[in-house]
Amino acid sequence: NIARAFDLDSAGAVHFIVMEYVEGTDLHGKVKQEGPLDVRDAAEYIRQAAVGLHYAHEEGFVHRDIKPANLMLDKRGTVKILDLGLALGDDDEQASLTRDHDEKVLGTADYLAPEQARDSHKADRRADIYSLGCTLHYLLVGRAPFAKGKLAERIRAHLNEPAPNLLEARPDVPPAIVELYYRMMEKHPDARQQTALEVATALESWL
Repeated sequence: NIARAFDLDSAGAVHFIVMEYVEGTDLHGKVKQEGPLDVRDAAEYIRQAAVGLHYAHEEGFVHRDIKPANLMLDKRGTVKILDLGLALGDDDEQASLTRDHDEKVLGTADYLAPEQARDSHKADRRADIYSLGCTLHYLLVGRAPFAKGKLAERIRAHLNEPAPNLLEARPDVPPAIVELYYRMMEKHPDARQQTALEVATALESWL
């Protein structure tokens, strides 16, 4: 469930990554075109993304930019995680592009975990779980949880406002999925699922 990178190379001053071609559409585009998804489809896509994330986490990476546009759905219904460009590895503390440029906040504001909004470098795997919870909301409702106002207002909402009530927009969402969503969207990392595997397993048993 992660887009495969085959090679790293450069041509003159241009550095590039050779990656697999994933024929399909990203989940942001799918919802834009077709509207909010069926609950079972949304659950299955989030489950697959959680499986891919768990693998990345176990290899020592935090993605830090999980959002619908970074989840590609191929023609066979397989979800592939894209764009590990912001990924933070265990050994990145010494040589971090973002540290060199003194950037504290990285990621997309609509899917940003509260602790990541404070300092991206303190974000661990549980920040990706929060972003995946925001993505679940988008797939079911057609918009991100706190998608109103300017950038600063959106970030403030992630920090302070409770997760929006899924059932107001989607009364058909079953209790198990609602409960999973609220836990993924907890403000404090300790209150969330502690691994993406927990998310995947819960969704698998519901499915």
